[in-house]
Parts: sequence; structure tokens; C-alpha cells
Amino acid sequence: MPDNVLAFVIALGMALILTPAVIAFARRTGALDKPDARKVHERPIPRIGGIGIYAAFMVSILVQLLFVDLTPEYMMSLIGLMVGGTIIVAIGIIDDYCDLPAKVKLLGQIIAAAVVVIGFDVRIDVITDPLGDYIYLEFLAIPATIFWIVGLTNTVNLIDGLDGLAAGVATIASVTICLVALQQGYALVAVLTAALAGAAIGFLFYNFNPAKIFMGDTGSMFLGFMLAGISVIGAVKSAATIALIVPILALGLPIMDTTFAIVRRYRGGVPIFKPDKGHLHHRLLDLGFTQRQAVLLMYIISALLGLSAVALTEVSGGIALLIFAGVVVSVLFGAKKLGIFRMNDSAQTH
Repeated sequence: MPDNVLAFVIALGMALILTPAVIAFARRTGALDKPDARKVHERPIPRIGGIGIYAAFMVSILVQLLFVDLTPEYMMSLIGLMVGGTIIVAIGIIDDYCDLPAKVKLLGQIIAAAVVVIGFDVRIDVITDPLGDYIYLEFLAIPATIFWIVGLTNTVNLIDGLDGLAAGVATIASVTICLVALQQGYALVAVLTAALAGAAIGFLFYNFNPAKIFMGDTGSMFLGFMLAGISVIGAVKSAATIALIVPILALGLPIMDTTFAIVRRYRGGVPIFKPDKGHLHHRLLDLGFTQRQAVLLMYIISALLGLSAVALTEVSGGIALLIFAGVVVSVLFGAKKLGIFRMNDSAQTH
């Protein structure tokens, strides 16, 4: 059995086995997400499901290490990723129980990213421009990589607003990056994303509408953090711009939803970190979609973006950037039509 398939199967099985135990633990310890004006669920739901995702992923990767020999460089990168992921999960657990202030949570994310980037030397030092010339980031390498990891961590976190949405989108993104990694021969990246996809799908069995458990910040931050870190490992190996465009497209839905939220709140004079009801999934619900319909539509959008990412690996850098720009323009047009940039009464937190 191929390593990536084995990683997927182990993570899937572990998530299916562990999540019911996490549900019971959350109920006993009071880790419940209670309804409010901004949320769409109507009863308290356990919300530390990310523990199951984290444990399933870690078990899968540890089993893989029994059979796979990694170079010292890759082993160091993997250890850094696992240490950083553990830190981000610890922050998420604290937040799910205590509701940390946004700035404190952001500081924790920066620390977790810095551990990976500075402590384990996982960073992007050089990329290529569309003409194939190398661009050396030099002193910008560390802050740029930390910004990348923290940014993607928050994009998945902010899209976690409907049953199954974040888990499904993260699964699609993981599968996309895995397929590209297999095309390019990046075995470690393929194994890591396969394990992440398996853990997310296993959790999705309990998280799809009507959800028995939410992943909470524990899960959403972990998924975003790992996808960001894995993509850095892939970019370090290839040094190609396309290596960064692929995860941007694969996570295009949460990235653009987060960007629109920042623009919307800035234009409305609202603090950037203040939650609102103006996200894409809220707009779809306002248009009359059910939760399931909205989530499935967003799955389709994510899958199309993922297919675009896979297709881009087959064309030259210049054409890839043109296609990427076309996708961005199309999304901006759709967002404007849906009114995602407007901060109206329904978009504000009550």
C-alpha cells in the first residue's frame, strides 16, 4: 500500500474511533459552544473536536515514521511542524474553554509559527518570478513565512461557521495539495496532506449537519496551521511561485472570505477582529439556502478552485499567473454581487 494511502486510512480510522470519546469528554468538562445572535446552531454543541483531528493526524504520521526513512533536513522540518501544531492545539484548547482575547490568540499563533520558522528553520528563502528568475527573500524570509503561516491559520479559523464547512474545505485543500505533490514527486508533502485529509474526513462524519460536535478553534487553527506549514515545506523544495499559488487556490474560499471580511469591517469602521454575520455562508443563508445547501455549494466552489490549482501545475508560470488573476477577478465580481463588502445591519453582531 502506498505511504500516502496508508497515512490517509490510519488517520481516517483514528478520527472515527477517537471523536466519540472527545464528544463525551467535552460534555463532561463543559466545553460547549452555546448559541448566540451570530451563530446558526440552536443548542449547545461540544466544541473541542479538533483534539480528535490532531490525535488522528499525529498517530498516522508517527506510524509512518516506523516505515519511512527521512533525510535529516526533512526530519527536522517534520518535527518542527509537529511541535508547532501541538502548540497551536494547546492555544486552541485554552481558547475553546476560556475564550481568549483575539490579540492574545494572535500572539500565540505568532509564537507557534516562530517556533517552526526560527526554531526548526522551516522557511521560504527563495522563490521564482514568472520568468523563472530567482528572488531571494533574505531578511524578509522569516517575517514573510511567519505571516504566511499565521494568515492561513486564521483563514480556516474564520470560515468555521457552518456544520462541516471548515472540515470539508480543509479536506478539499489537503487533497488538492496532495495531488500536486504526487505530480511533482514530493513524497513527504503527499503523506502529510493525505493524513490531514483522512483526519478531517473522519471528523466530518460527526461534524456534518446536524453536527454532533464542532472542531472549535482547536481544530480550525490546527488545520490551517498544518496546511500552511506543509505548503512551506513544498515551496522550499521547489522554490517555484506555483508552489505558493497552489495552496492559495486550494484554500481560495477561506482566504478570500477572510480578505473580504477585513475590507468590509475596515470600510464599516468596525474593528477587524470583531466577528460579524457578513461572511459568505451568512450571505447564502440570507438568500434562503439551508445549512446543507450552503455548505455543499461552498464545497463545489472549493473543489473547482482545487481543480484549477492542479491544472496550473501543467502550464508555464506566466500562464498560471494569468489564470490565477482571472480566478481572483471572477471571485471579486461574485463577492460584489452578493454584497459581501457591505457592512449592513444583518452583517453586524448583535
